[in-house]
Amino acid sequence: MALKPLGSQRELTAALARMKELILLHPAKGSALAKEKHELGILIEDYEGHTVEPLEGDPVSAILFRMDQNGLTPADLVPYFGTRSRVSEVLARKRPLTLAMIRRLHDGLGIPAEILIKPTMPADKVKEAA
Repeated sequence: MALKPLGSQRELTAALARMKELILLHPAKGSALAKEKHELGILIEDYEGHTVEPLEGDPVSAILFRMDQNGLTPADLVPYFGTRSRVSEVLARKRPLTLAMIRRLHDGLGIPAEILIKPTMPADKVKEAA
């Protein structure tokens, strides 16, 4: 994929689809695919920084938003959390994110670290806020 600054929502959608492909390939460090993934992440972050309102809320809300945005399922998150049960526990707000999870989510999905390090809102508070 020829990398150039993103100029439209259509280009962003294509870039996010390519990013998902690259994430699922788990490219080796230093490979051409890893370089493409890194550069594509920069382009996506730049475009979203100028056109998308910053994510608000807690880490789980940000993860759920990114899942929806990229068409990911909980099974797609296993590489970031380690096991399916950890994915379920985090998304159910029963387990906090570890530093390793935060790093993997930030690097792999481009979720801002400053959101991921926030405390997770308890499940009962999320229902009240809705």
